[in-house]
Amino acid sequence: MSRLPSLGARGEGWVALQLALIGAIVAACWWSGGRWALPLQSVVGPIGNILLIGGLFIVVIGALGLSSSFTVMPCPRDDGGLVTTGLYRYVRNPIYAGLIAAMVGASLGSASWLALVLTGALVLVLDLKSRREEAFLRERFPGYGAYAARTKKFLPGIY
Repeated sequence: MSRLPSLGARGEGWVALQLALIGAIVAACWWSGGRWALPLQSVVGPIGNILLIGGLFIVVIGALGLSSSFTVMPCPRDDGGLVTTGLYRYVRNPIYAGLIAAMVGASLGSASWLALVLTGALVLVLDLKSRREEAFLRERFPGYGAYAARTKKFLPGIY
């Protein structure tokens, strides 16, 4: 059992925190963004765009890989199964990893220090949310522990 609170029967509070931070990041990119000093802009801007587009692509592929098991809630669907194929063969949380990459990319692309700080907060929330989610998954799926032991959380071979 996880020591982290569920924040609702299915973890609704974790989703609310996540969505609030994503909204704050987007707002910060819009309102507090600017331009990096040259020549930094010519390097950081394209890297930000690549991370944004690549991250969103990973989010979509990760969601499609879950198929009917997909839910934004930390608690798995009653009719869902454990998915360990596709992107889930390499990381346990590709959707979160893609979301982090996209928000880092948006922050870099918009040159917003505030958005970068908020993205750091999002990383913390997603890490905690994934811990709560994994407690639910361990309770539901006997094979989850072995899967988690061999598969990193966000970055293949690293974390």
